[in-house]
Amino acid sequence: MDSPFDNKIFQEATLVKALSSHTYEAYFHKNWCIYSVPHGGYVTACFLQVAATHFNTTLAAQNQPHTTALHVDFLRRTEVGPALFTVKDTKIGRQASVIHIALTQNGREETLAVITNSNMHTETGATYPTTYRLNPEPIAVSFDQLSRNEDKNWRRQDNMPYKQFRKALENMEFYFPRDGQKSRTCADQWVRLRRGEKWTNHSLGFLSDAWPISVEALRHTENPYDITPEAAANRKTDSKDIGTMWYPTLLLNIDFKKTLPAKGVEWLFVRAESKQIKNGRLDVEVTIKDASGDLVAVSHHVTFAVGLERNLAKRGGGGGEAKI
Repeated sequence: MDSPFDNKIFQEATLVKALSSHTYEAYFHKNWCIYSVPHGGYVTACFLQVAATHFNTTLAAQNQPHTTALHVDFLRRTEVGPALFTVKDTKIGRQASVIHIALTQNGREETLAVITNSNMHTETGATYPTTYRLNPEPIAVSFDQLSRNEDKNWRRQDNMPYKQFRKALENMEFYFPRDGQKSRTCADQWVRLRRGEKWTNHSLGFLSDAWPISVEALRHTENPYDITPEAAANRKTDSKDIGTMWYPTLLLNIDFKKTLPAKGVEWLFVRAESKQIKNGRLDVEVTIKDASGDLVAVSHHVTFAVGLERNLAKRGGGGGEAKI
C-alpha cells in the first residue's frame, strides 16, 4: 500500500487491501499510537477489518458477516508502517466459522488472532432474560446536553493524562461523571469519536482498549482522572513521573452481543474495572452499552504495567528484541 501521512481518521487508518484470497495489508499510522507503538485496540480493529473483508469476499458464500468472538495475543511490539495479515480458514461451519490471522511486520510474527464469525441477523435458539445489571448502575444522561458539554451528571475530560504521548486517545472525546468515579479501580465513561465519525462494530476493537487506566488512578496521590472542580483546582502539573509507564496488552478477548447500525452510532457507554493489580500485571473487564442501554460487547484483558523504556527501546538494541 502507499505510505500515507499522519492524522488519518479511523476509517482511513484501518483500511485493508487484499493481496490474495488469504493475505491482506494495512498501514499503522502514528496518530493511532501510544508513545511509539500502535495502540492495541487500534491493531485489534484492523484484525476485525481483515475478518470483515475476508468473510465478505473469500468466504462470502458462508453468509457470516458478523464477528461474534475475538481473541488476540500480542506477542511483540507492532510498529508504524505496513502490516501483513495472513488468514487461515480453520473451521468453516454452517452456523459459525473460525479463522486464524497472523500479523507480521518485516518478517516478524507480532500478533495472533482467533476470530469467530456468524450471522447475528439469522441466529435462533434459546433466549431468556437474566437479572444481570451493572452495579452500581450508570447515572442518567441527556445526549442532547452531553453533546454541548452541559449534562448535569457528565462532563468532558478535556485533558487526558499524558496526552502528548497517547496520540490514539486524542481521537476520542471522554465524558466522566461530574462528581467523580465511584472507585479508582472502576471507571465509567460516555465516549464518541472526534471529527464526526461514528462507532461501528469494527471500531469496537479500538474502544474495548481505550479507557482510564486504574494503575494511574492508584499510583498518584492526585487521581489524574478526577474531573471534580476541587481536583481541577488543586491538581499539580509538574509530576516527576509523567510518562514513565507503559501498559501493553498481553491478550484481549471480545464477546460481541449485538450489531451496531451500518451507519454507526455517536455515543457508547464503557465501564472498565480491574479486580487485581499485582507484580506489574492487571486484569481489565470492559462492558460496552449503547444509548438505549443494550449490551453491545464484553471484553477481558490481561495487561502489563512496565517502564516506558520497553516501549521506546530500539529493536535488537539495548531493550532486546521487539517483545513486550
